[in-house]
Amino acid sequence: MIAELVNIIRGKYKVIGSCLSEKGKRLWAASEAISLGRGGPTLVSQATNISRTTIYKGIEEIQSEAASTGSRVREKGGGRKKLTEKNPELLRALDSLVEPMAKGDPITSLRWTSKSVRHLENALKTQGYQISYGTVETLLKQLEYSLQTNKKSLEKASHEDRNAQFQNINESVKRQHEKNHPVISVDTKKKENIGAYKSIGKELCKKGKPIEVNTHDFPDARLGKVSPYGVYDIGANQGWVSVGISGDTAEFAVNTIRTWWYKMGLQQYPDAKELLITADCGGSNGYRVRLWKFELQKLADETGLLMHVRHFPPGTSKWNKIEHRMFSYISKNFRGRPLLTRETVVNLIANTTTKTGLRIQAVLDENEYLKGKDVSDEAIALLNLRGEMFHPEWNYTIMPRKTA
Repeated sequence: MIAELVNIIRGKYKVIGSCLSEKGKRLWAASEAISLGRGGPTLVSQATNISRTTIYKGIEEIQSEAASTGSRVREKGGGRKKLTEKNPELLRALDSLVEPMAKGDPITSLRWTSKSVRHLENALKTQGYQISYGTVETLLKQLEYSLQTNKKSLEKASHEDRNAQFQNINESVKRQHEKNHPVISVDTKKKENIGAYKSIGKELCKKGKPIEVNTHDFPDARLGKVSPYGVYDIGANQGWVSVGISGDTAEFAVNTIRTWWYKMGLQQYPDAKELLITADCGGSNGYRVRLWKFELQKLADETGLLMHVRHFPPGTSKWNKIEHRMFSYISKNFRGRPLLTRETVVNLIANTTTKTGLRIQAVLDENEYLKGKDVSDEAIALLNLRGEMFHPEWNYTIMPRKTA
């Protein structure tokens, strides 16, 4: 009879034992022992190899109703100790390997390797720690390390009035928008080689049949390069790009603004009397470029618009709206596609769109703009230019010298 009971209990345990936690096994064995009555703990222990001490403990838990309220499977402090508890210096050693400039002197060879978890594992083992690369990864997260790319954020010494100029530009833009006058951001995108040249990024192609391009990036003597100059209408989220085939000069820059005004701006702002231009402080639209101001004066005389100009301080060109609102999306549209012809560039730019509704028009500007044009002191003296009180070299207005 006793042997039969032991076999029955053993059969039950084989079926459900693998599904139970430590606490579940303890409480199940205790409930079986209680159901058997006197001698039950001994029989259950024989059948399951669970010690009688554990079974009696389960009986006490059931009787005290702790089983219905307790949630801990294992007693506090039970189980294997953490590596960091066994080796309190482990985190400091790992931190010193990852950040040698701040946390001491790690193994010299690791300084010249990539800090992968396997390299860190090997380095820690040479210091006497028994650790796996998986544990290294867990500890790195505990130390708040993660894989990150380089970030362009280091700048040269900034101008003392940088933030004040940012505020001035922001207030100028708000005033113009309140009056429903156009505000544009202008700049030149980087020059592009025309021909079968490698383009950064990937494009869908048949497997094993990538687009073949030239090995070297020497400019084609016949096709040359193009210089896209852009105008971004901040309020309307629209843009214009003139793709020039000659030099990136101030004359080319202002002619692009002129083309934008007649092709897009005038239709968008038929009653406008003023135009605010935000631009970098260097390049073809730099604040020191005489030809830039001379050509803007011609455009003001032609259109009758007051030309308000606000230049960004030195070293802050990335804050110009056109960079991250328009040019960045054009670059994405270029990815993986060789710019075989000038028309390819124009079409890719014109077909750039965003979820926020960006619309761009583009045209090929085949005019020849000569570099090195000089503007005399006499011509500068005739400009109808008024500088603002705050940094007049960055903030100025060019007024028409006659009614358009």
